[in-house]
Amino acid sequence: MTFNKARGKVLHMGQGNPQYQYRLGREWIESSPEKKDLEMLVDKKLNMSQRCALAPQKANCTLGCIKRSVTSRLREGILLLCSTLMRPHLEYSVQLWGPQHKKDMEVLEQVQRRATKMIRGPEHLSYEDSLRELELFSLEKRRLQGDFIAAFQYLKGAYKKAGEGLLTRTRGNGLKLKEGRFRLDIKKKFFTVRVVRHWHRLPREVVEAPSLEVFKAKLDGALGNLVWWRVSLPMAGELELDGL
Repeated sequence: MTFNKARGKVLHMGQGNPQYQYRLGREWIESSPEKKDLEMLVDKKLNMSQRCALAPQKANCTLGCIKRSVTSRLREGILLLCSTLMRPHLEYSVQLWGPQHKKDMEVLEQVQRRATKMIRGPEHLSYEDSLRELELFSLEKRRLQGDFIAAFQYLKGAYKKAGEGLLTRTRGNGLKLKEGRFRLDIKKKFFTVRVVRHWHRLPREVVEAPSLEVFKAKLDGALGNLVWWRVSLPMAGELELDGL
């Protein structure tokens, strides 16, 4: 296999990293503070704020195209276009790069807030009332929903080959997940850590769902009972789910 040496970069991560130099054959590989792969921008500190800034830019451009190209403002058409063309920019691989800070969450949410203002009917309502009128979840709640679905699929064996031991059940209670230990503050914002605490707050009938379809239906009901404004952020990247 032939490697393109010009496109290869070394990304040094960790405070105690000795930052060794590497080479392919006789050529040294250049180091970089960040690397983009499959549209994912990762820096040496695993800070996703840059990604949280780029995603809304693309989504807003798409939303602008929809607004200029479509004269109808009926909810069915606008919701279909936004969910198909705009929202993927905000949710592609979001379990990996999910926002860690409240300011980043608000930047993402602002795009969907703008989309609801395009729809005839609830355009004069507040964002919270518009979501209820349109039967939509906030992006914050959708990320939580995505975390739960990914965890359920993993526990059912869908991703075993891709990541052995990422999530494991406790011995005493098969409905509970083991909480890992970590030294770095940033680790608690990773999917494999944040989803465990939230998972423990799900109702028993949701966790015990026999299939993914049943799980999604019961999860929608549970999240629907979670009032969005009660999802608070006492610390960056952490959620307190008072409604579950």
